[in-house]
Amino acid sequence: MCLLLVAATLALYNPVNRHPFVNYDDDRYVIDNPHVHNGLGWDTIAWAFTSTEQANWHPLTWLSHALDYRFFGQNPTGHHFTSLLIHAANAVLLFLLLTFATGRIGSSLFAALLFALHPLNVESVAWVAERKNVLSTFFFLAAIGAYGWYAQKPGWLRYLAVAGLFVLGLMSKPMVITFPFVLLLLDYWPLGRIDGNPATTTLRSAKFSPSRLLAEKLPLLAVSAASAVITMQAQQAGGAMRSTAQFSLGVRLENAVVAYAMYLWKMVWPSHLAPIYPHPGDSLAGWQASVSVLVLLAVTGVGLKFLAERYLLTGWLWFLGTLVPVIGLIQVGDQAMADRYAYIPLIGVFVMIAWGGAALADTREIGVAVRVILAACVLFALSVATHRQLSYWANNDDLWMHALAVTERNFIAHDNLGGELLLRGKPDEAYSHFQAAADINPQDPMSRSNLGAYLQEHGQLEEAIKQDKRVISLTSDPGLLAATYANLGTAYRTLGADEQARESYDQALRLNASQSNAYLGLGQLLEKQNRLNEAIDHYARSVELRPSDRGFLLLGHALESGGRRTEALAAYQQALKLSPDWPEAMHALDALAAKPH
Repeated sequence: MCLLLVAATLALYNPVNRHPFVNYDDDRYVIDNPHVHNGLGWDTIAWAFTSTEQANWHPLTWLSHALDYRFFGQNPTGHHFTSLLIHAANAVLLFLLLTFATGRIGSSLFAALLFALHPLNVESVAWVAERKNVLSTFFFLAAIGAYGWYAQKPGWLRYLAVAGLFVLGLMSKPMVITFPFVLLLLDYWPLGRIDGNPATTTLRSAKFSPSRLLAEKLPLLAVSAASAVITMQAQQAGGAMRSTAQFSLGVRLENAVVAYAMYLWKMVWPSHLAPIYPHPGDSLAGWQASVSVLVLLAVTGVGLKFLAERYLLTGWLWFLGTLVPVIGLIQVGDQAMADRYAYIPLIGVFVMIAWGGAALADTREIGVAVRVILAACVLFALSVATHRQLSYWANNDDLWMHALAVTERNFIAHDNLGGELLLRGKPDEAYSHFQAAADINPQDPMSRSNLGAYLQEHGQLEEAIKQDKRVISLTSDPGLLAATYANLGTAYRTLGADEQARESYDQALRLNASQSNAYLGLGQLLEKQNRLNEAIDHYARSVELRPSDRGFLLLGHALESGGRRTEALAAYQQALKLSPDWPEAMHALDALAAKPH
């Protein structure tokens, strides 16, 4: 059964191994992250445990990316395959946990296959930057396994195993913060620790008072509280937290209710999936919230009516509870919901479906062959939808064009599609998307940053500076601020305002010591002042952080001016290696080669 799960998961998701990185955080997590590029050295480990980069504290996630980079470098295949293997391992863990806890192999396998093959989980697997989701879930499920072991024979060593795995999960992604509450649900079903009535006779479960079971979770709750404080501080520092002025409490509550219902709907009918669903703000229709409340009350009523079928209430409360950290009551980012947020919560609903379906089949005396056929039809339909959803992640164009097709007023999709068009040498098409993003959300700093870069590239420097200053007033994200100050420095340098340019470049490096184009700009200022050795050092640092044809060309010119012929030749060759048909680099190399030694 485990082999079947792994084979089905790897076969279905195999196309992802041919996918590139996407221009949605993959650059910040892997492509342009110098700490990740350094591999698993002590410097990287120290940084991972002290960094709140990307508005989160998740050192194990950083270390997993660093380990991948050590083996695979900039080749996305290995990075994708690691995430896929972890997802397959999660499906196997889920199957083994359910089988051990209930003795129901068929239902356990069906629930695990739903988890492995469902299209809502594509985002967590196909997006390299979302490694944190599959990794944290691995430790979350492993911690549940350790808790089952502890429940059979409570002892402090076994409890430490539970706590240790839980901490590893939090160090991968704080989404698993609800773990202590999940354990209380498992005490009810299937472990039966509340009344000594487990789901299977193979479990040895003594009866414990609710107060004893709650006291048992208090150390884990303390860990959850500490993680919550660290996470909120990290998100606030990274500019990800949204104020009540942006999203009022009433708007958040309405969106939360609708989001719960939409996760259920997309679980049943997984279409119109996208990497980002823009927050509707106060534009939600009243009927949406009303219908959503009725759906949630109806399912809750079913769980309460059939209390004897404990899996119904446990699965439902699992779904409701594990979504609480990301349901939007504390608004982080601009999304109304996200497919990746359903990765753990839908396990509860899959259990309800698998066990409820088996109970219904038992009542109707449906044979094994018919059950297998029905389950196979459901899994086949999900696999077709998953295969299609995977195809949208094959390149940035498809991903963001699809997002724009299935969502409304998606300024983030416009931003990212514009960025891809810019890289492909279509600046005018890119500009239209940047402008569309700014029109949808005038407070969006990313579209303003992109507009500034476009205007700067087209010589409209005064307008570019205005956009850059607007970005600085709109965001506290250190990464975006650093990039904006670097662009601002270049605009000032081009206008001849060298002092303002230097101040901007210095500010960029204070925010991000790895901002490569800031080193490049400073190098040009220093070379202009005939401080050649310092300029060379800055150029070298720039290409070390991010190799670029222009960086190597500038380095070559400076080395040539300093009489360092051999090093200059090597720099020009590196520029041509990156851009083989670049006339400027070819001319510089030929001119230097023709000079007498």
